[in-house]
Amino acid sequence: MKLYANVFGNGFPIIILHGFLGMGDNWKTLGKKISDQGFQVHLLDQRNHGRSPHSEVFNYDSLAEDLKTYCNDHGLDKINLLGHSMGGKTAMLFAVKYPELLSRLIIVDIGPKYYPLHHQDILDGLDSLDFEVLKSRGDVDVALEGYVPDAGVRMFLLKNLYWKEKNMLGLRMHLKALINNASEIGVELPEDDIYLGETLFLRGEKSNYILEKDQIRIKKQFPDSKILEISNAGHWLHAENPKDFFKEVLEFINK
Repeated sequence: MKLYANVFGNGFPIIILHGFLGMGDNWKTLGKKISDQGFQVHLLDQRNHGRSPHSEVFNYDSLAEDLKTYCNDHGLDKINLLGHSMGGKTAMLFAVKYPELLSRLIIVDIGPKYYPLHHQDILDGLDSLDFEVLKSRGDVDVALEGYVPDAGVRMFLLKNLYWKEKNMLGLRMHLKALINNASEIGVELPEDDIYLGETLFLRGEKSNYILEKDQIRIKKQFPDSKILEISNAGHWLHAENPKDFFKEVLEFINK
């Protein structure tokens, strides 16, 4: 599958993978800052997200293979790779399968363990949207509020809206495939999968995605890793504390 990407800057390539229900555009501000430091930044839309193609097949094997195809098509034989949440799981599997392609690996607020399904209210809310009736972003925001009370999360979801045709909104994501395969999002990286390359795990101080007890498994599967905490931030640490996040990422990829 040929993924859509927004590419800018010149220099050593860094690929950024968004999380579930997101898209590469979520990372545009940070990506441009990284490119200003002498890197070529690739903001990918993973399959069934953003402007990338749709498929009924959706699991981490397919996401990792999409990334390999992207590297092949663009002549990228060595990259830095950063993945957030679902994108972090894709990045972990890709690192295990294709370690020779990686220079530095950055995993943002996700571990290799299994995570129970916890997006059901959001998926139910998105599935309930009737675009025959809802004719503005404001209408959609109000309709989602009963399912997703957090205004910040709704704002993130509303980035998926676009005009399919005159006076008809739609969602860029392939929602049905994501609903049908939602259980795939939390699957673990198999415990015998080990990546020996240099890896940085960044966790949000207010997030519960990487707990103290998870660090043993992370160190087992990523023995050359360090885990740093970004203060005053939850799961979307790159948006909640962009200054500290940018500092740690830049320091790591410039080593």
